[in-house]
Amino acid sequence: MRQLLLLRHAKSSWSDASLADHERPLDEQGRAAAAAMGRALHYRGLAPDMVLVSTARRTVQTLEALEPWDDTPLIEPMAKLYLASCGQLLAALNGVAETVRSVMLIAHNPGLHDLALTLTGPHAMTLDPAATRRLAQGYPAGALAEFTIAGRWGDLGPGGGRLVRFLCPKDLPEMAS
Repeated sequence: MRQLLLLRHAKSSWSDASLADHERPLDEQGRAAAAAMGRALHYRGLAPDMVLVSTARRTVQTLEALEPWDDTPLIEPMAKLYLASCGQLLAALNGVAETVRSVMLIAHNPGLHDLALTLTGPHAMTLDPAATRRLAQGYPAGALAEFTIAGRWGDLGPGGGRLVRFLCPKDLPEMAS
C-alpha cells in the first residue's frame, strides 16, 4: 500500500494588494494552523518520503511550518502545481517514481478538492464515512486528506484512493475556537 497526503496551503494574507497572487504569504492564523498541522502529522506518524509543492509563497511557507521532520523527505517544488487543475495534479502524481511509498502534495483549491473527490470516486471507499461527508462539503485552508493507494503511482486515477482521514485545522485542539 502507498500513502498519499493532500494538504491545502494554510490561510494566506490579502493585506498587501500590490503582491501578485503567487507571492501572497501566510497570515498569522495560517502560520499557526500550519505549525499545528505539522504537530498533528508527527503525532499520527504521517511522514512522507516525498513532498511535491507548488512554488507559490503560501504553499512553500506551509511546508516550512511542518518542519522539523524525523526523516527529511525529498522535496520537489513544482511551478506547474500553482493553481493546477485536478488533471494537472493527477499527472504530477502519475510521474512519481514507483519506489516512493508516501507522497505529500501541497497545492491549491479548487484543484486539490477536485482531486480528493476524484480519488475517492463515486462509491467512496473509506475507513471513516464522516470524513467522506466532510470532504464533500469543502476543503478548507490547511486541511489534510490522507489516502491509501493500492496500485502504482503511474496508474492512479478516478476512484484509485481510499480515504483514511480528513483533518482540518479547526479539528486540532490548539486551533479550536
